[in-house]
Amino acid sequence: MKVHLVAAGKYHDIDFARLELLKLLGEVPQIRTTVAASYADEELLRQSDLLITYTCDLVPNPDEVEALAGWLADGGRWLALHGTNSILRFTRDGRVETPDEAPEFMELLGTQFAGHPPITTFKVKVTNDEHEMTRGLRDFSVIDELYLTRRLGEFETLLHTSFSGKCDEFGDTEWDEDEVPVLYERKVGKGAIMYLTLGHCRGHYDLQPLAGYYPHPERCAWNYPVFYELLRRGIRWGTRLG
Repeated sequence: MKVHLVAAGKYHDIDFARLELLKLLGEVPQIRTTVAASYADEELLRQSDLLITYTCDLVPNPDEVEALAGWLADGGRWLALHGTNSILRFTRDGRVETPDEAPEFMELLGTQFAGHPPITTFKVKVTNDEHEMTRGLRDFSVIDELYLTRRLGEFETLLHTSFSGKCDEFGDTEWDEDEVPVLYERKVGKGAIMYLTLGHCRGHYDLQPLAGYYPHPERCAWNYPVFYELLRRGIRWGTRLG
């Protein structure tokens, strides 16, 4: 089975996430993995059974979006993590806008990141306990970024949380959501996308040039065994080796 990992972007410890994902992929002897820092290599994508992305503010161009859509339609599977659906624009007053600059890409994913409250503990609930990704799991609490998204397509929510309050740093400030997707599956042709919003991580130097030194490294869901279990299940789902 061939897996293509795209790990790149801003404001996160991409090196940490890339290494952790490669360790998990290395647990499965049938898997051979290629690694990239963009969506540019369409040939590697076509050869792959599973695409995994851990990115932030990294958007494919229109030709690359078309290649992704075609690959999914033909049966490809995509495990999209954390900031894959993000576009961030920092304003002069320190706020963060999430503009509609890549509608085809976000519509393909089914959501676009719109904001998050400060990192804190929140409850994640099992929405569908019969899916292979969630079977046997119980509700759990996690410290992470609670991702709030704009829904742009149809999908099945497998894990969710809720949020009512403000995201003062972001353009979309006021929120009152009973069901915020944390894990969802979106069917695209013969293929599918599995999107998991958990997994923020940041080291000392990942906010450059916004900040020179970030004093408190963050690992968030990466500190929790349940997150690694979800990643392992996502790999099995994507490679059909489970």
